[in-house]
Amino acid sequence: MSDAHFDVVVIGAGPAGLAAAREAANSGARVAVLDDNPRAGGQVWRNGPMHPPSKALTAHLQAIGAMRAADTNDSSDSNARMTLLQSTRVVAPLDERCLLIESAEHGGARIGYERLILATGARERLLPFDGWTLPGVTGAGGLQALIKGGVPVRGERIVIAGSGPLLLASLATARAAGGRIVAVVEQASWASVMRFGASLAATPAKLWQAAQLTRGFAGLRYLTSGAVRAAQGDGRVERAIIERANGRIISVDCDRIACGYGLVPNTSLAQSLGCATEGDAAIIVDDSQRASVDDVFAAGECTGVGGMELAHVEGRLAGLHATGVGEQKLVDALVKERKRWRDFARRVETAFALREFARAMPSDETLLCRCEDVSIGEIRVHANWRDAKLHTRCGMGACQGRVCGAAAQTLFGWQVAQTRPPISPAQIGTLMLAADTHTPAD
Repeated sequence: MSDAHFDVVVIGAGPAGLAAAREAANSGARVAVLDDNPRAGGQVWRNGPMHPPSKALTAHLQAIGAMRAADTNDSSDSNARMTLLQSTRVVAPLDERCLLIESAEHGGARIGYERLILATGARERLLPFDGWTLPGVTGAGGLQALIKGGVPVRGERIVIAGSGPLLLASLATARAAGGRIVAVVEQASWASVMRFGASLAATPAKLWQAAQLTRGFAGLRYLTSGAVRAAQGDGRVERAIIERANGRIISVDCDRIACGYGLVPNTSLAQSLGCATEGDAAIIVDDSQRASVDDVFAAGECTGVGGMELAHVEGRLAGLHATGVGEQKLVDALVKERKRWRDFARRVETAFALREFARAMPSDETLLCRCEDVSIGEIRVHANWRDAKLHTRCGMGACQGRVCGAAAQTLFGWQVAQTRPPISPAQIGTLMLAADTHTPAD
């Protein structure tokens, strides 16, 4: 892959990134979209051998394909070109509006931009419990990804646990694949869940979606104020030990446990660029989706977890403002829609906020860092994340602290910043390109 320069570079090909890219390209900008997955769609529109692309994703890809075809047929106008780089990761930000990237197919390169749109999404929050490293234990979103990728679950008994709407999406995906859902365990209280359900009247589309996903919980054991405390089995998951907030212990025989406590913004690149963040490390943006760094915009879950609809409308606004083109009437309509979905996101956050009950510390023998086999007991004696990393191998493995860091932040209240490049593993040849002062030219 040779060096290149674009008017707009979009990082992430989920709902926010694709929406941003289309708006920017429609405005006449030369746009590149980078995504580390082999197929566009992000986590929410992930597709694979057993899961065809959704209608929304298909519409975006057809529009992108039409733009690329038009560019091929009209070589005199390259301003509307759309480039989609899949299986491509950002390794590090460089000087002069340039990123060091690596492609699975082409290796390392640098890509320059006039404006950068971050649509890096979110990742699942996994909290450790005894036995969570047994085969058969995944995140709730992780189970969805496995099924969409072709992993068979037909006939398997599955416990889905954690918190938030992601549990319902995982439930629907597993059911459609033939899995037998024996229990859904939600840490929020019954009263919180009921209040949230009643609030869906303000967003009828979400109410209908919830009804479709759950089928009214028919034939399903739905437990609120509960958490998985242990996974047990001989070499593989055979049962889940569930604790209710009232102290009652329940044992449920199962073949899989999918447990995830919501999502956390994926902001490693944003922090490396120097973008200001807040709260759960979400990127701070203004009304135009601008971040605190010049010519950097952000949209979607990396600015705060709010769902697909919010990500999509934020992406459109980011694309319009990044190019400075767009009718005011359209912008005003999108701003109104964004407010609607931000209100919905706040209701979700309130209803499914993690309770102290869900933050209960597992035993000292439980692993916190699965990559490097570092236990809770080895971590809890340290004062902060930096000390823990200095004295143990915590956060030094393949995930670079993305899993154990979020867990440490939730369990210990530590600030866990991940700003030091390389952001993702890279070949030596790719890293050597960072020493070259050449900047991609137009």
